[in-house]
Amino acid sequence: MPERVLVVGPGAIGSLLAAHLARTTETWVLTRRPEHAQALARHGITVSGRADFTSRPRARVHPQELPELDVVFMATKATYLQGATAALKGYAPGATVVTLQNGLGAEDVVRRQGGWQIVAGTTLMGGVRHSDTHIEYELDAPTWLGPCEETATPLMRVAEIASLLVASGLKAEVFADLRPARWSKLIFNAVVATISALTGVEHAHEMVATEGFGDLGNVVRDAIEEGKAIAAAAGVELLEDPWELSARPIEEGLARGMPYSHAPSMLLDAAAGTPTEYEFNIGALAREAARHGVDAPLTTAIYRLWRARELASTGDLTVESA
Repeated sequence: MPERVLVVGPGAIGSLLAAHLARTTETWVLTRRPEHAQALARHGITVSGRADFTSRPRARVHPQELPELDVVFMATKATYLQGATAALKGYAPGATVVTLQNGLGAEDVVRRQGGWQIVAGTTLMGGVRHSDTHIEYELDAPTWLGPCEETATPLMRVAEIASLLVASGLKAEVFADLRPARWSKLIFNAVVATISALTGVEHAHEMVATEGFGDLGNVVRDAIEEGKAIAAAAGVELLEDPWELSARPIEEGLARGMPYSHAPSMLLDAAAGTPTEYEFNIGALAREAARHGVDAPLTTAIYRLWRARELASTGDLTVESA
């Protein structure tokens, strides 16, 4: 079992990971801001919501201050992954790197920066980051893990990392082929997050309402159906229906008498004026449709609309997409 782990990027997901892992394993956090590291040293991370505890991971700002590591969890957003892995280049050469980014392409980014063994991951858990030291555990869904074929990662190593997460109180599942799980999350997240960012509507009942002619859920459902067709053309049999992934927390909230509403990170980034992960999510889906000759006009339109909006904020609509 891994004995010393690092979490890079203590945002919502990274903070949940670090807080849980620190209860059972020597856990380090790499953050960009010295005041963030100082706050973690003084107060640790408090988790509320689906769990209630405080733990104390060790925090650093510079990679050279880190010890030898067994596992590195890359919890940054996809837009910051290249810079984060470049900063780690030459450090922790024997570690296994776990990618947890939304969308497609994270493993390729990591492979360009070092010869690490890689475990591919995608997570459905969710949280609300209230401060550097307080994270609300909102959705206790699993993290799906699988071996990266390009680095010949043994399935046993994937199982060890999943066991580490489970021992810390999180949910994790292992797959010999991650694509069915990853694509299920890709389609759900790409559609819901981009439509949320475009409209300002959180992931809530409006996203699954289809009874009325003008209901937003009709757009979500139709775009998800296109995503399912793209997956089929790519030879991927989905693990779960992305529409059900979208509807499940909303239905569960209604059953508990606690209406569910969650602001996707893309909506939060758009509100903050920071770059979003659209190229890795809805952009990846649109490009896969074009690559496989799938007619996906709604997916492509959503991608182009968001791309125009994001590039307009820079004042340069001539920038080519990644």
